[in-house]
Amino acid sequence: MTAPDLAPIRAYLGEGHAALAGAAAAFADLELAARPEPPDDDAARREARALLAAMGAAGLYAPIGAGDWRGCCLAREALAAASPLADAVFALQALGLVPILLSGNAAMRERWLAPTLEGRAMAAFAMTEPAAGSDVASMGTRARHEGDEVVLDGAKCFISNAGIADYYTVFASTDPAAGGRGIGCFVVPADAPGLRFVRPQVLSSPHPLGEIAFERCRVPVANQLGEDGRGLALGLRTLDRLRATVGAAACGMAARALDEALAHARTRHQFGKPLAEFQLVQQKLARMATELTAARLLVYRAAHAADAGAERVTLEAAMAKLYATEAAQRIVDDAVQVLGGAGVLAAHPVDRLYRSVRALRIYEGTSEVQHLVIAGILLREARS
Repeated sequence: MTAPDLAPIRAYLGEGHAALAGAAAAFADLELAARPEPPDDDAARREARALLAAMGAAGLYAPIGAGDWRGCCLAREALAAASPLADAVFALQALGLVPILLSGNAAMRERWLAPTLEGRAMAAFAMTEPAAGSDVASMGTRARHEGDEVVLDGAKCFISNAGIADYYTVFASTDPAAGGRGIGCFVVPADAPGLRFVRPQVLSSPHPLGEIAFERCRVPVANQLGEDGRGLALGLRTLDRLRATVGAAACGMAARALDEALAHARTRHQFGKPLAEFQLVQQKLARMATELTAARLLVYRAAHAADAGAERVTLEAAMAKLYATEAAQRIVDDAVQVLGGAGVLAAHPVDRLYRSVRALRIYEGTSEVQHLVIAGILLREARS
């Protein structure tokens, strides 16, 4: 596999980023490229735990702990190109840990920071519910204080790492009448009494997903991240920083798809000449490369703004995720078209990318929500 090209984004990178990108690409080439795709959900869950440890041993989670969002983007680009499952494991380590770091809860930081970054503890981020997806404020999971404990009741679905995580960063309503201003955030260890793994939810691409339930689940008050009513704000701050990395993962998948399409177009002959000599194929390749470059520029612009200390990068992150994930879907689809029948064989990397890339337009804020976020900011700025 070709390492990510740093030339188009070099203006957004800092000292040490080239070395980080090289290390991530080397890991992907040596440790991920030859690993077969897990054949079923049970195998995907075992593989996710194995990948967790391997990436921790390689030090790939270090940018998460350092708050180096450009570093996280570079890591996700390299991982996603080789293994969407490895990329998902990386993403969840960040999603689960970042609220702890942003909250300033010293006890939770002390408990979970090193194990998470070293790949000894698997994280999960539990926000989505059967009746609360994009409309987070309508969540039904409740949290109430009883003495020095918090008691949680409710259910979560579409939770990555459900059933295999060591801890869950959980969002629950502490004051239902307050809507989004009445949501708290809590760290719930996997062995907490009353936490139950309900069932897996199986995707077409290997990814440990599932439902969990809280049945008078008890955790110490010290496990709360921030104050009552500030959980949603904490979650949004986390997503502000990580949405650009979703775009980076999309770019990694798109870059791999473009590489596969280029290789096939140069070597596959039809009507007495390589596919690459047909103008319609050239048009696809040109569009793929142009959209990929544009997506990467938006992604690293957003990550650079976050690394520069911006309190909110909502607009930049929304644009990056929206454009990169939508462009990646088109790029992967074009790659399938260039490869023809080979592109829909289950064993081909492009087919795996085709099954994996679709979810990126949904999780951490759908494309439709990103449109609303962008338009809302533009309209507020116009009014002011």
